Formats: sequence, structure tokens, C-alpha cells
Amino acid sequence: MIAASNKKKQKELRSESAGYGISEELESERELLGKAKRGDQRAFTKIVYRYEQLVFRFAFKLCRDERIAEEILQDTFVNVYRALPTFSGKSKFTTWLYRIVVNNCLMRRRERARQPTVSIDDEKFPLDVVTAQVSRWSETPMSSVLNAELRAALDRAIDMLPMEYRSVFVLRDVEELPAKEVASILKLTVPAVKSRLRRARLFLREHLKEYFVTG
Repeated sequence: MIAASNKKKQKELRSESAGYGISEELESERELLGKAKRGDQRAFTKIVYRYEQLVFRFAFKLCRDERIAEEILQDTFVNVYRALPTFSGKSKFTTWLYRIVVNNCLMRRRERARQPTVSIDDEKFPLDVVTAQVSRWSETPMSSVLNAELRAALDRAIDMLPMEYRSVFVLRDVEELPAKEVASILKLTVPAVKSRLRRARLFLREHLKEYFVTG
């Protein structure tokens, strides 16, 4: 009986310790942002160091160009530095970061010569398309795409996606963010996110169907 009581107490202590650890981590970021807002350059440098890989990786996935991704990385943290005093903390800091990256990618795309894209709103890809002959996307995860030819085909297909669909696809299926957070980043409703994601998936399936086993 005493042993059982001790085990219960140890479990409670471990839970409390874990809780303090999470709290300290959250406070650390909050304190860092607070210091940066007050003009602490060292704190801002730490923020850049902490999130630069996330920003670059996401920018590259959206813009598909390493040089442009590097420029967006710089632009994003310039934007963060200037707008940080207005960040209220109502959303996650990373949600705010993702939103800035998306906006910068859209600006870059408008500045560049318009690339050919394919409409995926027409009747060729209706929402109620039955895709019984094509494997479910969830059954063919990105990690299973080992063939170099298929990777190249996937890259080409993603390049053809209009940015409003590509951003949803990358955030939801590549970054694996919840639909609610994707909606917050892109300022859409959750149903709109799901609709765009489904259209993007159907478009990619159509362009990659020769690589998948059909029944």
C-alpha cells in the first residue's frame, strides 16, 4: 500500500516537473520577444537564430528557388524587426512568421514574370471526383517517394499549382500543420482550406497518376 502511494506521488512529481519545463520554455520565448520589442538586439538575434531554418525551408518549398528563398529569409526578418512591436501574441509566433513568408512569396511572384500555371477550378477537377483508380494520397506518403524521376515529376506538378493552392498544400501536407492553424495563417475559413487542399491533391494525383498503382 505504501509502495503504491509512493509510486503515485512520484508520478505526480514528474507531471509537475514536466509542467514547469513547458512553462519555462514558453516563458523563455515570451521573454525573448518582450526584450526584442524593447529594442534588445541580442534578443532579436536569438529569435533569428531560432527560426531561420524554419523560414528558409518553408520559403523554399513555396517558391521552389534557393536564391529567392534566401532573399525571402532576409525580407521576412526585416519585416519581423519592423512589425514586432505590433505583434500582440494572440496567435503563435510561428503562425505569424508563416503568414509573413507567404506574403513575401506572393510579392516576389508578382514582381517576377508570370509563370504558367494551370487552373484547377474548372470542371476538369470537380470536388466530387471519384478517384477509386488512384491510391489515396495518405497511403503514399512523401517519405515513400524514393524514385528520382517521381520526385522531379512531383516538383514540376507543385510548380504548376497556383500559389493559393500551393501554400495550403505545403502548410497542410508538407509542414503538417492543423487545418485550423493553416486557416489562421492564410486568413481563410477551415472549409476553404479543406476545399483548396482537396483540389490541390486532385491536381497532383492527376499529374502523377502514372507513377501509382491502379486497380
